Amino acid sequence: MKPSVPKGTRDFLPSQVAKRKYIFGVIESVFQKYGYVAIETPTMENLSTLTGKYGEEGDKLLFKVLNNGDYLAKADQDALSEKNSSKLTSSISKRGLRYDLTVPFARYVVMHQNDLYFPFKRYQIQPVWRADRPQKGRYNEFYQCDADVVGSDSLLYEAELVQIYNEAFSKLNIEAEVKLNNRKILFGLTEVIGATDKFMDITIAIDKLDKIGWEGVSKDLAGRGLDTAQMNTIEEILKAKTIEELEPLVVSSASAKAGIEEIKTVQEFLSGKKFSQFSFDITLARGLNYYTGCILEVAGPKEVQIGSIGGGGRYDDLTGVFGLKDVSGVGISFGAARIYDVMEELNLFPETIVQDVLVLVTYMDSKYQSYAFDVVSSLRSAGINADVYPSAAKFQKQMKYADKRKIPQVIIIGEEEFDSKVLSVKELLTGNQVKLKLENIIQNLSA
Repeated sequence: MKPSVPKGTRDFLPSQVAKRKYIFGVIESVFQKYGYVAIETPTMENLSTLTGKYGEEGDKLLFKVLNNGDYLAKADQDALSEKNSSKLTSSISKRGLRYDLTVPFARYVVMHQNDLYFPFKRYQIQPVWRADRPQKGRYNEFYQCDADVVGSDSLLYEAELVQIYNEAFSKLNIEAEVKLNNRKILFGLTEVIGATDKFMDITIAIDKLDKIGWEGVSKDLAGRGLDTAQMNTIEEILKAKTIEELEPLVVSSASAKAGIEEIKTVQEFLSGKKFSQFSFDITLARGLNYYTGCILEVAGPKEVQIGSIGGGGRYDDLTGVFGLKDVSGVGISFGAARIYDVMEELNLFPETIVQDVLVLVTYMDSKYQSYAFDVVSSLRSAGINADVYPSAAKFQKQMKYADKRKIPQVIIIGEEEFDSKVLSVKELLTGNQVKLKLENIIQNLSA
C-alpha cells in the first residue's frame, strides 16, 4: 500500500513545526499583552450546535461524524432507499468536526457563564475542519488563532482587535491590510433597493466579489431574483471608496446610517495610531450568518496570491441560540496556514527558529561514549538544548547529521579531549574551532 494523507491535510516536518510554533508564539504573546486568556474546546461538537450558524454555503462544508456502532440500524430507511443524503444525515450522524472556533466559543460561554466574568476576553489556538475543495491556501484541516470578547457592545473592542492585527503582523514582518466594514451598512444597501428579504442572498454574492468579479456577482444576483435596476444600484454603492462617498448613496436607510456611525467611532478610536494599512471597504461582506455589526478582514501581501489571512466581526446575539440572550461579542481569527504559506514564500522566518538543539556532542571512539553521555547530561542540567550522537560513527557522518539538523555547534571528544577534559568546540557555520572546559562551554551557551 502506498502511504498517503487525506486530500486537504498535511504532514509537517520538524522544521515546519518549529515555524508554525513561531507563528503561534508571536500571536499568542500579542493576545496575552492585550489581556486575553486561553481556553480550549473539543474537536467535535453536536451538529445541532454547528448547523445554521454559517449560512447555506458554510453548512455544506461541515464534516459530519458517523454515530458509534451500527449507525445504519437506526438510519432513516426511507431516506436510505431514496438516496436522500441530506435527509439521511440526521439519522446517522449527530456530531461534526468544528468549522470554526467562534460558534463553539458561544456554546462554551453559555455552558460556563456562572464560572466566567464579563466582559470575558479569550483566545484559542486549535485546528478546525472544512469540507472545501483543497487548493493553494485552502485546506480541509487548518489551525485558527482566535481572540474574542463577549459581554460588551463597546466599539472600543473593535479598535483593540485592529490593533492586535496590526501588532501581530508587524512582529511577523508581514505587510497586511486590515479592511473594515459593517453588516448594518450591507443591510442598509438592501433597504435602499427594497430587497431586505434577500439580505443573506445578496451578502453571499457580494462576498464572492474579489473571486469572480462584478460580472460573476451580477449573474449570481440575477439568479437570486434581483432586477437590473436593483443590481445597478448595488454596483454604484459598491464603488464607494470612503465613508464620505457612501453616505449620500444610502441616506434613505436608518440601518446604513447606524453602521456608518459605528465605522466612524472605530476610526476615531484609532485616529493618530500608527498602522501599516487600515481602510474602509464597502465590498467586504463576510458571508457568515452570525455577524451583525462591524466586520474585519486582513488581506495578505499583494505579491502573494493567497486571499485573506484573517477576519472577524461583531455578533450581537450568537449566544442567544444556546439560551443566553443579549450577550454581544466581537472577535477575530488569524489564518495560521495561510500566514505560514505567506512567510515561507517571502522567506520571512528567522533562521534561528529551526535550531531546536544548540550543540551536538560527538565522540571518535566507543570508549568515550559514557563520558560523552556525562557531558550532554551536564549541558541539559544547565538548561541547554543538547543532543549526543548515539555511536562512534565516522566524523563526516556525525558532522553531516549536525548540519542536516541545523545544529550550530558540535563538541568533539577524542583521546586528547578525554584525557585533558578540555573539549573541542566547532562552529559549523564558520568552521572555527576552539578548546574549552565544559564549564566555559555551559557559560557561553547559556549567555
